[in-house]
Amino acid sequence: MKKKLITWSNATTVALALLMIVIVISPQAKAIMLQGLMKIGFFKPPVKNTEPKQRANGSTNLAPGLVLRTADGKSFDIKDQKGKVLFINFWATWCPPCIAEMPSINEMYARYKRNRKVMILEVDVDGNFSKSEPFMKKNNYQLPVYNMVSEPPEGFLSEAIPTTVIIDKTGVVVARHEGGADYTDKAFYKYLDGLIDK
Repeated sequence: MKKKLITWSNATTVALALLMIVIVISPQAKAIMLQGLMKIGFFKPPVKNTEPKQRANGSTNLAPGLVLRTADGKSFDIKDQKGKVLFINFWATWCPPCIAEMPSINEMYARYKRNRKVMILEVDVDGNFSKSEPFMKKNNYQLPVYNMVSEPPEGFLSEAIPTTVIIDKTGVVVARHEGGADYTDKAFYKYLDGLIDK
């Protein structure tokens, strides 16, 4: 008796192998997979106590200066933005986790863009407006893009992107998260609202 060459099990194995190959090769495919995982509850953003952490010397973790530039050439230093909550996301157009979390950051931006007490800053680590601006337009994101004029302060950005840093209205770094996250999470909105209303 001859065995069937194509069985349900073989077809499933081949399909999964092809899917894995596509995910390994294509950043867009990786991003889609990560977005799906975010929507079912994986990759939640940090939601911690918002009280400033005390250092050994008794001082708090004040955010250092970081000069950012907009696509139209305007520059500003984040340390001059006291009175506002800063959500700073370091990303790149070629980074799958960055691409995966971008829809949630765009939705968060739409929610808060008229609130003068919060700034959502998308910082392109490649510093290339000619790639980041078309990326935003192609995906219909409203997010403005920033480039770094100065080097990122120590502790802000390591080797991993995306990296998100949250600074409260007093200029204290209250959260830092490496990796993608779904920033439309209700607990995160509650956390951010708490920082804004504080």
